[in-house]
Amino acid sequence: MTERLRAVIVDDEDLARGVLRECLAAHEDVEIVAECANGFEAVKAVTEMRPQLVFLDIQMPKLDGFEVLELIGRDLAVIFVTAYDEYALRAFEVHAVDYLLKPFSEERLAEALAHARVHLAERATIPVGPLVASARPGGRPVERIVVRDGSRVHVVPVERLDYVEAQDDYVCLHTEGKRLLKEQTMADVEAALDPGRFVRIHRSCILNVERLVRVEPFGRDSRVAILRDGTRLPVSRTGYARLNELLRG
Repeated sequence: MTERLRAVIVDDEDLARGVLRECLAAHEDVEIVAECANGFEAVKAVTEMRPQLVFLDIQMPKLDGFEVLELIGRDLAVIFVTAYDEYALRAFEVHAVDYLLKPFSEERLAEALAHARVHLAERATIPVGPLVASARPGGRPVERIVVRDGSRVHVVPVERLDYVEAQDDYVCLHTEGKRLLKEQTMADVEAALDPGRFVRIHRSCILNVERLVRVEPFGRDSRVAILRDGTRLPVSRTGYARLNELLRG
């Protein structure tokens, strides 16, 4: 007997959730364990219910589908549900993530479910960073960063971000005296931020240049950045060159 898939439906429209629920009723191997009307509910439901599959709308208020994807992790099977977004569809195809284009047929739903089962059987992970970056229209920088703390979600506007620090498999976001840990690579964070405001001054540090007061020599061939609050951050030779280039521009 095929193992039942525990699924969560995330869509801000009641009608859309109802249509998907009705279509899934024909698939006895899928059990809907939660329905969510926004991204915050979705993060809480995934944390508490631990589903294997998430049907995720893209365009939602508060948190969009890509922000939810960043928060719920890489090990789920995710099927995006969207009315139409050319950037997103192209990104899904490149990264082999399935999607349902509204309105979808029963055959297309069955196909997506089959893909989800293969994904789970192969224990495949979603390349969250590259997927989100390639789906962002025009490659625009992010305006905020979302961080998950258990079932809670912190939303950090980038203008309030002081610097980002590498910490093992996480990044530590420093904002207004607070430290928030997020499971993400420094490369993904750097690619998402505005290069006109943020600069990688060291392999372990990305700085918001608006917080910089001065740069001082520190030992041989190294420097330290002094921030408004007195924080001292290491600056590598390459990072110093990047910083100078940005400040001159």
